[in-house]
Amino acid sequence: MSRPTLITGAAGFAGGHLLDALRTSADTHPLVGWHRPGTSLAPLTGVTWQGVDLLDRAAVRAAVAHLKPSRVYHCAGAAHVGDAWNATARTLSTNVLGTHHLVEALRTYAPDARVVITSSALVYASSDAPMNEDAPRVPKTPYGLSKLAQETTAEGSDTGPAICIARAFNHIGPRQSSSFSSASFARQIAAIEAQRQPAEIVVGNLDPRRDITDVRDTVRAYVRIMERGERRRAYNVCSGRALTIGDLLDALLERARVPIVVRVDPARYRPSDQPVVVGDPSRIRDELGWTPTIPFDRTLDDILEYWRAQTSAS
Repeated sequence: MSRPTLITGAAGFAGGHLLDALRTSADTHPLVGWHRPGTSLAPLTGVTWQGVDLLDRAAVRAAVAHLKPSRVYHCAGAAHVGDAWNATARTLSTNVLGTHHLVEALRTYAPDARVVITSSALVYASSDAPMNEDAPRVPKTPYGLSKLAQETTAEGSDTGPAICIARAFNHIGPRQSSSFSSASFARQIAAIEAQRQPAEIVVGNLDPRRDITDVRDTVRAYVRIMERGERRRAYNVCSGRALTIGDLLDALLERARVPIVVRVDPARYRPSDQPVVVGDPSRIRDELGWTPTIPFDRTLDDILEYWRAQTSAS
């Protein structure tokens, strides 16, 4: 039997979509999904669930020693930029120490594994121009700092696991937490349509411009990086185009079945909202042949239909 593919954070947003992609692919490696201990997950055909705390060094080492995975997608971590301002220590611990425990266990028990570390565009310094992988890495947020430290922890040497870095820009889609803007907008629209809240959406800053990709394209990029990426090389996962958060909201409101008023609340502004975050996708396109393929309209339709279904079921 072939050695398994391990996905950390497999119960999360990107990790869950990655599991979907791998389960329907021609890859014959058994799939193992790690999740936080203490959570109960429904059985999933073709997936073995394991509760492993990445901050428990002994537990990580024991699990890796048993699995000896041939491929590892490291999707686990603290993912919310805004929350990191109020939980900086937890964000750093989860994203940096958790990665250190995983990589060190792989060096010992699966030194020939291929690994994709999912990082973030927020490791880069602010720029109005599209950023390539050689742009200065000077994060402005605790979350960005944690992802830069994660990258540094994982980069390692020319021996041991072959580690690639996937620097994901904003990615959205069905099943994302409503603590993120697109999901929050869609959840509120669905609730208003169902007459469960007044026909008003309260929002924060709508001016920032973001490079946005469908999560299903994003995880397809992770698979391509796993298959073809070079050791110790970073790849932007992005579209190269940016739109404002206001444009995103307007597009969702156009799909609403009832009139909705928007009210901006300055109290919802983040301490450091970068005006523009847009990437240069040239490297992943030219070297690995990946480009996003899911139309933006389909992404928005799927997000809104997901939240309508959630609202109806609750």
